[in-house]
Amino acid sequence: MSLFKKSCFWCLLAVLFIGSAQAQKVVSFQDSHIRATGRIAYKGDHSVLYYSGTSLEVNFTGTSVKALLKDERGENYFNVIVDGKTVVLHPDTVKQLYTLATGLPAGNHTLQLYKRSEWSDGNTNFYTFQFDENVTILPPPALKTRAIEFYGNSITAGYAIEDFSGRDSYLSRYKNNYLTYAALTARHYNAQWSFIAKSGIGIVVGYYPLNMPEIYDRLDPMDANSKWDFTKYTPQVVVINLFQNDAGVIQSGSGSLFEARFGHTPPTEDFIINAYKNFVKSLRAKYPNASIICALGSMSACKPGSVWPVYIQKAVTQLNDKNIYSFIFTYKGTPGHPNIKEHQAMADELIGFIDKTVKW
Repeated sequence: MSLFKKSCFWCLLAVLFIGSAQAQKVVSFQDSHIRATGRIAYKGDHSVLYYSGTSLEVNFTGTSVKALLKDERGENYFNVIVDGKTVVLHPDTVKQLYTLATGLPAGNHTLQLYKRSEWSDGNTNFYTFQFDENVTILPPPALKTRAIEFYGNSITAGYAIEDFSGRDSYLSRYKNNYLTYAALTARHYNAQWSFIAKSGIGIVVGYYPLNMPEIYDRLDPMDANSKWDFTKYTPQVVVINLFQNDAGVIQSGSGSLFEARFGHTPPTEDFIINAYKNFVKSLRAKYPNASIICALGSMSACKPGSVWPVYIQKAVTQLNDKNIYSFIFTYKGTPGHPNIKEHQAMADELIGFIDKTVKW
């Protein structure tokens, strides 16, 4: 039985519709006892979770916990991590109260609600956590002193990471950002995290109509008028892992997205390098003191002989900033997106590079 099927066997032990007669202690979406991580919007009576890896954490006593949620399209999946043990939650498009854990032993417990899937799978509204009336809500997890942020594509989002069939499926059930190299790296350093990742996205062109430089500063990634306040989160380390999709589209030399950007004339090397440099400059303007790692991999764009690592290395050299680095992952040399083992190998490589290069 696959990991996903095992998880789903345990997930959603109970789904309770609104209106339970049992007395409840309610912790609202904006309660200070909740530790929120990632770019989250606060609207009316709920918060909105868009990005892969967006997380809500709460500490409590008692034997059960529920959450009131509503998914935009019913395509998102969450890891529910209680005392280090994980089950999978698949919220519906109807506003419902879900039992996240029940039958817990008496004592203190930790819960993390972690968005596995990406914004292309829709957003999720979070309203409240609910507990039995006699429960004590404990102080939130301490704010981590280290902070890291990733800008990436499907690799960083966790595309097909749990598709053990080898079909490299696009379905959201097989995505799991929690197991990616990016999330593994953040947890290794006990750091806060933020993942701005979208399958198919590029720097100059990709398999998605918008490029990362056009959406990187958004709170709601689907709304050009929704801007993120960069003062709310200041990472010491920023990792960019893009160009895989640029490489694929430009190599094809055709298609509607290619033609919308370039007509029938491929972009020059200088154009590509300057576009990359301009994106890095945009991030440098937001984070003047951060170490910025310009990475690539571990799919075909970084295979031996590829020009795309060279583009990144030239861009970094031309930027002439002692805290901007190039880092190329080892080409994995297997079909499809990285699997769990390959993501661990990527994390090990990146952690080794950060250990040697970055001063937190």
